[in-house]
Parts: sequence; C-alpha cells; structure tokens
Amino acid sequence: MRVPLSWLREYVDLPATETGRDVQAKLISAGLEVETVERLGAGLTGPLVVGKVLTIEELTDFKKPIRFCTVDVGQANGTGEPQEIICGARNFAEGDKVVVALPGAVLPGDFRIAERKTYGRVSRGMICSGDELGMGDDGTHGIIVLPPEHEIGTDATVLLELFDEVLDIAVTPDRGYCLSMRGVARETATAYGLPLRDPALLDVPAPNSYGYPVQITDPLGCDRFTARTVVGLAPEARSPIWLQRRLQKAGMRSISLAVDITNYVMLELGQPIHAYDRTRLDGPIGVRRAEAGEKITTLDGTVRVLDAADLVITDNRGPIGIAGVMGGANTEIADPVTDPETGIVTGSSEVVIEAAHFDAISIARTARRHKLSSEASKRFERGVDPQAAAAAAQRCVDLLVLLAGGTAEAGVTEVAAPSAPRTIAMPANHPDKVAGVDYGRETVVRRLQEVGCDVYGQDELVVTVPSWRPDLNVPNDLAEEVIRLEGYENLPSTLPKPPAGRGLTERQRVHRRVGRALAGAGYVEALNYPFIGEQALDQLGLDADDARRRLVKLVNPLSDEEPALRTTLLPGLLGALRRNDSRGSHDLALFETGLVFRPGDQPGVAVRLGVDRRPTDEEIARVNAALPAQPRRAAVVLAGAREQAGWWGKGRPSDWADAIEAGRTVAAEAGVELIISADQHAPWHPGRCAAFHVEVDGEKVLVGHAGELHPRVVKAFGLPARACAMEIDLDLLEKANEGPLKAPRISSFPVATQDVALVVAAGVPAADVEAALTEGAGALLESIRLFDVYTGDQVGEDSKSLAYALKFRAEDRTLTVDEASAARDAAVALAAERTGAVLRGA
Repeated sequence: MRVPLSWLREYVDLPATETGRDVQAKLISAGLEVETVERLGAGLTGPLVVGKVLTIEELTDFKKPIRFCTVDVGQANGTGEPQEIICGARNFAEGDKVVVALPGAVLPGDFRIAERKTYGRVSRGMICSGDELGMGDDGTHGIIVLPPEHEIGTDATVLLELFDEVLDIAVTPDRGYCLSMRGVARETATAYGLPLRDPALLDVPAPNSYGYPVQITDPLGCDRFTARTVVGLAPEARSPIWLQRRLQKAGMRSISLAVDITNYVMLELGQPIHAYDRTRLDGPIGVRRAEAGEKITTLDGTVRVLDAADLVITDNRGPIGIAGVMGGANTEIADPVTDPETGIVTGSSEVVIEAAHFDAISIARTARRHKLSSEASKRFERGVDPQAAAAAAQRCVDLLVLLAGGTAEAGVTEVAAPSAPRTIAMPANHPDKVAGVDYGRETVVRRLQEVGCDVYGQDELVVTVPSWRPDLNVPNDLAEEVIRLEGYENLPSTLPKPPAGRGLTERQRVHRRVGRALAGAGYVEALNYPFIGEQALDQLGLDADDARRRLVKLVNPLSDEEPALRTTLLPGLLGALRRNDSRGSHDLALFETGLVFRPGDQPGVAVRLGVDRRPTDEEIARVNAALPAQPRRAAVVLAGAREQAGWWGKGRPSDWADAIEAGRTVAAEAGVELIISADQHAPWHPGRCAAFHVEVDGEKVLVGHAGELHPRVVKAFGLPARACAMEIDLDLLEKANEGPLKAPRISSFPVATQDVALVVAAGVPAADVEAALTEGAGALLESIRLFDVYTGDQVGEDSKSLAYALKFRAEDRTLTVDEASAARDAAVALAAERTGAVLRGA
C-alpha cells in the first residue's frame, strides 16, 4: 500500500515538521512494515509553469517530426513575450495548456534546462511529459495537457503536487484494514496520540424500496450489497489533477472519471467499488454461485470459464462480473468518444454503483483458481469492513455529482444478512500474563479502545470488536494489540536458565558432528526446501513401486509443481548442484542433513487440538500416530574436480569412491563401521553403486547408498557428467552405535606385518575378501589395508590380484614369526574357502 504523506495529513493533523521518515519510524513501532519512503520531486527545481500553446510550426526537413512552438507563459519568463520551444511530441494542439520548464530549471535525474540551438532554431525551455517530471506515464506517452481553466504562469510544481513523500507499506494478511488510507490514518493517529477524522463518517440516506433491484441467492457468499444510481453524468468530464495525482502516487493509473472515482474511494476507505453502465444492464443485479462451464469476458478482455464454486454478479443475460475479483466487459463504463464532425462527446452518462461485502475465503479461492489477483480481491481476501459499504457508495455518489455534474437518484438499495457484533471475553490481566509485563487494567482498556473496541467490565472484560478487524477473534489477539501499541521494544528480554547437567541430546551431537566432519572434508552445506513433486521422482528414475514414491501431499502447497514433502534429500541437492554449475561454479561438493517424510501403510488423520488446555497423553499419542515417519538423513553430491591442479600436482576429478568415503566419514562420526557391498539402486549407475549396511541388534540393516549417478538421471537433471551422490540414514546409524566410544588400549609390544596377495575372480568384491581375512586372522589382527589391485596377463583373464597389508600385535607379548604366519595362513584359508581366493604365485 502506497500512502502519500500529503493525503494522510487530511485525516490526521501531523506536526508540520514531521517527515516521511518520522512517520515511518512511528508506524514500524506500531507493528506496520513500512519498507521505503519515496521522496517525490527530489532533484526538481523551477521555474516550472503553466503555459498556453499559441502557435505550432511543423519542421519537415528532418528524419522525425519536429515542432517549433510559441508558448505564452505570462510574466514567468520576466518579459511577457511568448517562449520559443522545440518539441517532438504530437499529442497537443494550439490553444492547449501545457507544463513548461524554463531555462534554469532542473528536472529529476539532474537534467538541466537551458537555451540551446537545435534543428536550426533556438529552443528556450521544454514542454514536459509526466515521465520527465517523475510523475510516471499517464497512458498517453506524450506531454501533459492541462485542463483549460488553469491560469497561465501558475507554478506547476504546486498545481501537480510534485513535492511529496510516499510511504510504501507491506501489509500482512491479518492487517487488511491497512490497505486503505482510512486504516493507515487510524494507526498513525494512534501512534501519535492524535484524533482521527474518519472519512467513513458520512450522512447516508436510509434504504428504500425504489432503488435498483438486487437479488442475492447466496447470503453466505455475499452478506451485504449496496446499490446507488447516478444519472446525467457529463461524458466529457475529466478527472481533476488532484484526483489523478493521488491515484498516481498510490500506484494506480488514471483511466476515466467514473473509474478513477471508484479506485479513489477504494484507496480511501478500503471498500472495493464497481460501477456499471446502467444502459448496459438487463434487469436486476443478482449474486449467486456460477454454473460449471459458464463463461464471462472480464475487463482485461480474457474469456474465463467459471467454476461452480465461483461467486458471480449477474443480470438477466448471465454473469456480468466475478464477485470481488473483476467486472465483466459487457457492462463496462464506456470511454468518452468525441465526434470529429460535430465535436459532441458521447459515453456513459448513467451508472449503478455497487458496494458489497463478500466472503473472504471464497474470493481468495476464486482469485487463485483463475490466477487473477486484483486490487479488489487483495482487499476482500484479507477482510473488508462490512459496515463501510454504504459510506463508500455515498462517497462515490458525492464525487460523481461534484466532478461529473451528475444527479443522485433517490433510490437506495441495501440487502444485508442479519448479523451481530462480535464479542470476546478476556481477563483484564491477560495481556500482562502474555507479555510478562504489568500493564494494568487502565492501559489495557485504553489501548483496546484506541483500536476501536468497546470495552466493558472490571476484572473480566467483555470486548466488542470493531467491524474492520476480522482478525480479532480470541483473547490472545487482543493481547497482541495491547503489546504492539505499548511497543514490542519495551518487552523485557529474559534468557532461560536451563538446569545444570543438561545439554544436547546424543542425536543432536551426532547431527552436529556429521555437519562439521563433512564441512571439514570440503563439502558446503546447502539448505533446500523440503518439498518435491512427481516430476523429480521421475527424473530420479524410480520404479512405480518404489517406497520413495509414496508421498505426503500438502493441502495448501506453496507451489503446485512441488505439492508434497520430500522422501529423499537428493532432488533438492541435485537442483542446487545444477544451479551452481550453470552459474560458473563447476567444482562442487554439497551436503545437507535434514528430515525426509515416509508415510505408513495406513496414513492417519491428525485431530485438531484445542488451545484452552494442555493435550492429554492419549491425544498427543494419536497425533503422533497420524504423522508420517520422519527419519533424519545426510546426503552429499559431487561434480568436477575433487582435488585442484596446481604446483603441488595434477589434481583429480571426483568419483564414486569420494561419495563412498563421505558415507564412511558420516558413519565414523556416529561411531559405526559400515559394511559396504555392490548394489543396484536408483538413481545410481548399476555398475558404480555401493550399499551401506550396519549391524543393529545382530541384524544386518541397509542404511544408505553411494556412487555415481545414472547417465539418464544426470541428463534429466541437467547435471555435469559423472556426478556422484551419497545418502545415508542418521537415525539407523545412531541405533547401530553401541554406546560411547572406548579408547583403545595401546600395546607396548611391536607390530608384526604380513603382506598377502590373493587372486580372485574379477566379480568378487574386495570387501568380501577383506571380511574373510579379518575373521580368519582372529584376535591378533590389529588392522588390514588393501594397498594394491592388479589386473593383467600375470593373473589371467577375468581375474584380479588384491594385495593386503595385515598388522598383528599381542597385548602381552612380542609375537613370533610363526604366530604371525599362522594367523596369516588362517586368514588366507578362510578367504579361499569363502571367495575362491588363491595366493598369487602359488
């Protein structure tokens, strides 16, 4: 909402010395988000005056049309002689009043006006357009043509209200009343402790039976409808400059007098208004739900197919408007048209004014269904004051009579559903308890009255909520009003004091250690939205029966393309990898830790818990039972160089082994050793995919996968070639942890090293061979390391040689050569039995 300070001063007598910045600070303190204060006319200096075009000479010797004009500016130039000006605009004629910048003037952008020779003539000034004065374009894309009644030589900076300050307020959904000058003025008056001149306090005639007929068949969708009729409007009447400028400052373009008045009243009172050309209406105005498949051409020229849930305005022909969103083209106010032969101006001379109150939820859903957000829908979906409809209609009538020479018909139509004021019972000390501040009853009552509430009672207050505050429904809402008006900055800050001996849980410690370890290994943390869509799962190449395709879908998603909670961390990370790669960062290593959401076989529905008491253990248990499983996971993605080239070496690209090592790093921080084996699992390459297992209560449990991504996945996501990824379940790693790590006992006896090279079939995993050697070597084995893999003629086709270094040590003695050799032989024997390994060279 753009709020001109000059307009705001009409309703609140602000001190003359108050600037836009001062008002901004006050409103921010009262809880409004004032984003910027725009200074209009900054850098503009005169002389800038009203002039009358006397003559126009067309200069035809140039590539583009040029006009040499003489303009009467009165005594503003010091001589009274006509001012000679070169101008390229063509939307004015002899006798028109225009805005003239005389030599010495400075326009916005430090554009200085001086006498200069151009196109063979001397130009002594400039005829100005709205853009050149910082007003914005008025739709003509030409210079400003003023109404004829303005006096020659008048200061145009005052006439056009060029100097002003505009507050740009980001209105939150619960403060819809601030989408109007009336609402902002109320907050300003409260912030300064000044009286408010409420523009809605008008004398409104009582409803009668001879107004324009209105029939409402859906009172839940429309509980109030006011109709007024004005006839005898002058089609040639134009919006006065003050009205155009206020609309421009508020961010709206002047269209025609009748439409400008409806927009002006909407900005002033917050009540959207619609004007119909009465000659285009066919019978009574109706309000009903649309029939599925009905069509309407809206004011933007688009043919829209209506939904059965849409609320529409109708006449005997069918829909003439989408209620609260946009009117129809078939009853649009006609633009004035001048007959070139007779000079007679024709246009709409009879209008019916509609001021109605519609259901906020219905309007919001209709606007989103048709992807049609309008100034009207923006206000209705946040809540409009239903009591302001009659005053808004009266304000429109008054302005049409004043500015367009119209006559208000005596008929007044008002259809209203019965309603009663909303009341809230609240203990007088409730805001004190919420804020932890002793406000006292007098302060609470005074602040609620400033909001517009009627307050009765002593210790127990009965608060009648004003009609313009639909967001006030429970005592906590009233407490929030008291607290914000007293100042959030005045709330005391008290740090919690946790009991000694408490700190992070083991799960939290593991989570933090994992993040630090991955960051230390060169990965950068990426925080992604926890939402995905079916398309991402298709890009991952998941089978139709894959458990990751069972999604928890949101009732009101932020995006229709991502309507569900993620079941894997990879789509978000791969998207981040693609974005960074497309922006020139090609050597990437990203990680994320977070929750995934896996629904059970029978997804439950959570009950809505009350807020008047603490839920019982049974109620909490039912809520938890309805929630999907939410395991915490860690994932990494890699692409490009893992080690950079430089004077220290050639560097190397990241590959599947780095992804597996990331899994080992995570498991090590959880105090668990992974069992790694080959696997085939989407979205990884079937020949370069590793499965991670751990032992939990004696059972082997799958905890994750790592490796190189499938080429089809790489192509679908637009990733760099040979991109790799890893994902692992942190909760299962925590379960596999056998408790706090025990420091190893360091033996003082020397180590005995034995190397062994085994020849196995090419398809035998090295991990299987290593497991057999470890088990066969027994308790004397301290460590085992694979240090060489050889394939070639010396071991034969379809075979490979695996060379291991085995270290043996005893805690109580120095091992003999025979003891170490015996342990090595036992290890080789078990490996031969399980994997068919043969000692190389044997």
